[in-house]
Amino acid sequence: MTEISIRPAVIEDAARLNAALRQLSLDMDDVHRASDADIVRFCFGPSPVMHALLAETDDGQVAGVAAYSPFFSTTLGAVGLYVSDLWVAESGRGRQFGVRLLSAVRAAGRRAWEAEFIRLNVYHTNPRALAFYERIGFVHNTETQFVTLRGAAYDRLGDAQ
Repeated sequence: MTEISIRPAVIEDAARLNAALRQLSLDMDDVHRASDADIVRFCFGPSPVMHALLAETDDGQVAGVAAYSPFFSTTLGAVGLYVSDLWVAESGRGRQFGVRLLSAVRAAGRRAWEAEFIRLNVYHTNPRALAFYERIGFVHNTETQFVTLRGAAYDRLGDAQ
């Protein structure tokens, strides 16, 4: 694998995109619950909540994936891009594929929403990823902490209306 090209994923890529995201989940020892139908619905449906870029080799193999969504920060007064998933095939690691994917996310976000920053989360158990992000200039945000509401607590919130 020597050269890659990066392009926006299209609906015909749903199964390949999900296979790459499934591999990311395996690499991280995570459960992968997304189906190909979920990818079609949420990435290519009438109201997409996820956008994706594919890095492909000359022979059409998926070498990497970036999944992202726009959001607006009132404190920054700007659109940001939340990168939910960034995966590079083992054979492509250390070859700047991740940097190129993030650069392509930046370019797509600037074109579509005038995005001015990228945000993502890194597992505490993945020092290699953390070092990668720090090398390219990501900084820790010590003012906030990522929190999640899901399951029964999320359901109960629906009763508050």
